[in-house]
Amino acid sequence: MSPEAPEPGTVRPGGRTARVRTAVLRAAGDTLAERGFAHLDLADVAHRAGVGKTTVYRRWGTVTGLVADLLVDMAEQSLPRTETGSLLGDLKANARLVQRTLSDPRQGALFKAIIAAATCDPRTAEALHRFYDTRIREWAPCVQQAVDRGELPRGTDAHEVVRAVSAPLYYSLLAGGGPLDEAAADRAAQAAAAAARAGVYVR
Repeated sequence: MSPEAPEPGTVRPGGRTARVRTAVLRAAGDTLAERGFAHLDLADVAHRAGVGKTTVYRRWGTVTGLVADLLVDMAEQSLPRTETGSLLGDLKANARLVQRTLSDPRQGALFKAIIAAATCDPRTAEALHRFYDTRIREWAPCVQQAVDRGELPRGTDAHEVVRAVSAPLYYSLLAGGGPLDEAAADRAAQAAAAAARAGVYVR
C-alpha cells in the first residue's frame, strides 16, 4: 500500500455498492454485539451479510479495517446536536443521547466490544479516538455558545466539558457504576455544567 493510500474500509462507496457496505457493517456490528471482537471474522461477516467474502476482503482487508469503517458509519449516523438555548439544556440533551445509546442492548454491547478491543489493538484504538473526536466536535459548539451568552467564563475548553458529560455514563457502562438511566444522564450534565461555571475547564 502506498503512503497516500487510505486505510482499508475508510473510502465510502457510493451508488449500488452502498447496499453492500450497509449490509456488511450491520453484520459486523451484530457480530461484535453478540460475540465480541475476538470472534469477528471477515468470512463469517460476509456470509452473514449475504455477500461474497472476496468483496469483503478486497474492500476492508482486515478486521480492524472493518471496525474502523463501522466507527466512521456510527459517527455519521449519530443524531445531530440539539440546541435548547441554555447550557444545561444542551448538555442534558447530549447526556441523554449518550445514555440512550449505551443502555440500548445492541449498542451498549457493541461499544463494550470495541472499547475492549481498543485496549490491545492500536488501529482499533485510533478508530475509536476518531469516532469520539467527531462526536465531541459535533457538540462542542453548544459550550462555546454558552461562553458567548455569558453563561461560562472566557477560555472554557468546550471539548473538555463535553467529555465530562459522557465520562460517568461510560463508567457506568464499563464498570457497573450505578444505573444507566435518564437520572444518571441528567446528573452527569448538571455536574459538568456546574464545574464549567466554576471555571474548572478554563484553559
